[in-house]
Amino acid sequence: MEKKLAKAFNEQINHEFYSAYLYLAMSAWAETQDLPGMAHWLQAQAKEETEHGMKLFAYLNDCGQAVALKAIGEPPAEFGSALELFEQVRAHEAKVTSLIHKLYALARETADPAAEVFLQWFVSEQVEEEKNAADIVAMLKRVKPDSAALLMIDRQLAKRGEDD
Repeated sequence: MEKKLAKAFNEQINHEFYSAYLYLAMSAWAETQDLPGMAHWLQAQAKEETEHGMKLFAYLNDCGQAVALKAIGEPPAEFGSALELFEQVRAHEAKVTSLIHKLYALARETADPAAEVFLQWFVSEQVEEEKNAADIVAMLKRVKPDSAALLMIDRQLAKRGEDD
């Protein structure tokens, strides 16, 4: 693996762990808003992002590359409303998609077919990530912030992981 690709993998590891940290901050905010279902959904999302970071971590190790962990940035703590919160989730997932696509392009540019194949999973995963966030935003746009419908959505999000 070329050094610039290994460096980019390390940067992506940091992005994935920042994503986990961001979703934990969002979960904490949701708890303060008495939205435990959203908090649960966001904690599950944080766990998933940590798993993504660890996949990249393991891949670098498997390739004999050094993992260089950097400081994780401080996430915001206030998110306005449930709708604003999930609009930020959707925007963040779009940003991660862009980063994954750049990493994939770099793997192609450096002629590393193994990295391309490995990253294909992340490319596909981001389609799901963006769709899930967009679906929640669409639901939240249909309800008033203080309505009973918001509580119904919250209950629905609390069920994440029950089907696993």
